[in-house]
Amino acid sequence: MQQFAKFIYFKLLGWSINGNFPSHLKKCVFIVVPHTSWWDFLLGLLIREVWNEEINYIGKKSLFDSPFGWFFRWMGGAPIDRSKKSDTVKVIAKLFKERDKLRLALSPEGTRRKVEKWKTGFYFIAKTADVPIVLVAFDYGKKEIKIAKPLMPTENQEADFKLYRSFFDGVEGKVESI
Repeated sequence: MQQFAKFIYFKLLGWSINGNFPSHLKKCVFIVVPHTSWWDFLLGLLIREVWNEEINYIGKKSLFDSPFGWFFRWMGGAPIDRSKKSDTVKVIAKLFKERDKLRLALSPEGTRRKVEKWKTGFYFIAKTADVPIVLVAFDYGKKEIKIAKPLMPTENQEADFKLYRSFFDGVEGKVESI
């Protein structure tokens, strides 16, 4: 399956990779930016196969209902009920404590639209679970996935976010034609 994924990713689609997957990490939070299209999910599944690595994700609860819920779970997803008033950060941080391996991919935008301000949940999940954050850019302009070295969140959220955002400068998301 990995060879087939590599053929599609590199030869058919003509994409490249800039950086190395941190396979030594058993637990981390990946933030994938920008998240502007449903194609990002398919690209994420494809690059996961290229790397031959287990990467998990969460999604809104309705995605995991019939008829396709089984597929999203099988692909490493877990539903999040955003209608309930629960402490999602603590719930996910607890998952990190309970599992031997959890590499969680999140979109800090929290939606598939371009946003000016990111949600901060990924940051507090990583801090609470004491796991690094790995920055991943899906750059449709360059047809490149760019991956940074793991970074531990510090006590200076403002400086951390400035560093994170600078990694994504110039990255182009997929623009959907209407």
